[in-house]
Amino acid sequence: MLGPFHVGDLEFAEDVAERKVGRDLSDAIVAEANKTNVSTRVPSTGVLRRADRTYQLTFGGNTDFLNMLERNQLESKELSKTRAVTSEVGVRLPEAAVHVGRSDYVAWLSDRKWCYIRMEGTRCGNVPITCEVRLEVWNLPNSAGVVIDVVRLAKPARVHGIAGALAGPSAYLMKSPPRQFPDAEARRLTEAFIAGDTR
Repeated sequence: MLGPFHVGDLEFAEDVAERKVGRDLSDAIVAEANKTNVSTRVPSTGVLRRADRTYQLTFGGNTDFLNMLERNQLESKELSKTRAVTSEVGVRLPEAAVHVGRSDYVAWLSDRKWCYIRMEGTRCGNVPITCEVRLEVWNLPNSAGVVIDVVRLAKPARVHGIAGALAGPSAYLMKSPPRQFPDAEARRLTEAFIAGDTR
């Protein structure tokens, strides 16, 4: 107690970490990576960090984007990208709230790919929050790194007699794996596989 005030009277500000997003405040404040003893238990508050809607628009100048000018090529591409994006949100969004959109071809971009991402959500006190990101990569070197990792991960699978898709590595390296995990969990499973956990 400090005069009339108890530690239980504190109100908390926001915090964002992979293990905290989408959880009740009472759980989020004690989730990893908090590295201290818990001195008091906060009752369930009903307060969550919440995503409401998102879009991703991509365009580039290589033959992948040129081929996508044929709109019938887009269906499977949009599906795989939508799955990759929504796996990170932490909650199931209505179909109308997610747009992973039509790509376009801009010849002078050559092998560069530009991606615009916008996410709208609601934070404590029903206050709207928005995040916008622009990503630019050289597509082939970016893809080559993934292919190299796939080949390297196939070797321990072969040594251990494992056939078929590897759950963690597939989720970590592919847009539309047989089983989707959030990136942090997919990475943890991949690192466990590398360390010898072949379950």
